[in-house]
Amino acid sequence: MAPLSENGILPATRTPELGAKDAVEPEPLYYSSISPAEEEPAEPEEVDPWDLPELLDTGVKWSELDTKGKVLRVVTSIVRLVLLLGLLYLFVCSLDVLSSAFQLVGGKAAGDIFQDNAVLSNPVAGLVIGVLVTVLVQSSSTSSSIVVSMVSSGLLEVKSAVPIIMGANIGTSVTNTIVAVMQAGDRNEFRRAFAGATVHDFFNWLSVLVLLPLEVASGYLYRLTELIIDSFNIQTGADAPDLLKVITVPLTKNIIQLDSSVISGIATGDPAARNKSLIKIWCKTEKVTNLVNITVPGIANCTPDALCWMEDNVTWTQQNQTETINLKKCTHMFVNANLPDLAVGLILLALSLLALCTCLILIVKLLNSMLKGQVAVVIKKVLNTDFPFPFAWVTGYLAMLVGAGMTFIVQSSSVFTSAITPLVGIGVISIERAYPLTLGSNIGTTTTAILAALASPGETLANSLQISLCHFFFNISGILLWYPIPFTRVPIRLAKALGNRTAKYRWFAALYLFLCFFLLPLTVLGLSIAGWQVLVGVGVPVVVMLVFVVVVNIMQKRCPRFLPLVLHSWDFLPKPLHSLKPWDKHVTVAMTFCRTRCCCCCKCCNKEEDDEEESNKNDRSLEMYDNPALTIEDENYQAKATHL
Repeated sequence: MAPLSENGILPATRTPELGAKDAVEPEPLYYSSISPAEEEPAEPEEVDPWDLPELLDTGVKWSELDTKGKVLRVVTSIVRLVLLLGLLYLFVCSLDVLSSAFQLVGGKAAGDIFQDNAVLSNPVAGLVIGVLVTVLVQSSSTSSSIVVSMVSSGLLEVKSAVPIIMGANIGTSVTNTIVAVMQAGDRNEFRRAFAGATVHDFFNWLSVLVLLPLEVASGYLYRLTELIIDSFNIQTGADAPDLLKVITVPLTKNIIQLDSSVISGIATGDPAARNKSLIKIWCKTEKVTNLVNITVPGIANCTPDALCWMEDNVTWTQQNQTETINLKKCTHMFVNANLPDLAVGLILLALSLLALCTCLILIVKLLNSMLKGQVAVVIKKVLNTDFPFPFAWVTGYLAMLVGAGMTFIVQSSSVFTSAITPLVGIGVISIERAYPLTLGSNIGTTTTAILAALASPGETLANSLQISLCHFFFNISGILLWYPIPFTRVPIRLAKALGNRTAKYRWFAALYLFLCFFLLPLTVLGLSIAGWQVLVGVGVPVVVMLVFVVVVNIMQKRCPRFLPLVLHSWDFLPKPLHSLKPWDKHVTVAMTFCRTRCCCCCKCCNKEEDDEEESNKNDRSLEMYDNPALTIEDENYQAKATHL
């Protein structure tokens, strides 16, 4: 037995020497008299969560493969590429079906919202109406076309339509934010993906906060576009190329086809459109004009330049009447379903979201398996490397051109931004590079609208083109505000802050979506309907309070000495008002309750895991007691040493 030292420390001991065959010398054991609290902990290396992960090649190098292995790798790569293209195709088709589902659920409500011209005259109300309608129909092109038809028919002035176009620009960014939520499984991927998606949101919101008051005060967008329209003799041109529809229509037309003229008819006040279904039944129709005999009250009511005669004291005349003849029925799966639009919309909404999630998960897994080794290095260098020193600033603007060109090709900013969101999540594209790509996408979607406006008839060409140019110059003005100088790239910093918050509390992403795209616009719309006095009375104090909170937060970090002592932190407020941790506890409890009630096997699984963990602990404890080097006469000391 080894005696204890005076200070109660067990000295290092070795087992007695054994025979040559059985000689085992355990490592010496040292016990320090310093308590764990007094020991200096090793400083962990700080890792920036925004650094792009290294995409390492874990497989065998190409040079080390034999002929069979090389052939197998080439075939595998081709199969993966084909699968990736197929999943991208299904991803885009599911976005198209998702847009149709939202139109079925809320399309008529969107038309009713546009019908209230008294509310539309309020610029703030027009802004939130643009947001709500675009979220409901999941397409800024649809909401913009409704606005164009209302302006062309004289129901809405161009000046009143400018805030609605700004709102449509905000609403179109909800799609890629929903796509980012689907990557909530991995914390770091979710951080990057959500920040890459919401950088679009912050750019649009910040641009509106600056440019909407400027437009209301000066009308600069309206005056600038009016000057351009008056200066050039613009003729009617061809429609914008619809390349993406050519690819997706063969599949989506077998799922659902909609008659989008119904929404425009409701917005323009057509009473017949209200009773029509958005689901298209007859895909091929023909209008036939026939000359028919009708009765009129008297000779004065006869059709000019037509026959008119009396027969049995009844006046007859001839009149042209147009009749629509249904020739061919549509072939989509809901053509014979006697279901209301809302039911079909909810069915398609569930199916499209399921397809969207499945495709996104499989795309991310395929990209993770494909982007390895030298391929990953090349892709990351091409996408994220700047030009040499004198021309480094050109890289961002080149990325804008790429984003604008890709959006012009696919005819949808939502599709393009939703496609790059998973790439930001897995670390192929940095958020600093995704930002100019997104800004270019905003420009691309306005150029397609301009080309579509050029295809308008001559009597509506000027108004249609002016609204499209307002959309174009709004995005150009936003880029001039928030991109050229690195210091002004505030959307990137805000998106990173929100990404960090949602990575810590993942339920906050759903709350953000609900607040920014539903609750806030609906609240402002309700206050606008109540009157501008109510809107100002409620809105001004809220805005002042928000500005005060932002200023105090900045001063707490930069110059706290200028603040009163009580404002050096927000600890004087109840914790739920300045921290998400208390809310996180309640959300966690609620989700745990739902999980245990909805899945009866969870408790059994957890119990088995706990039993296994307890068994492992007991085994480790027995192993420690069985070590002969730890045999101590004093039982109390033995317990302490074992605990250490």
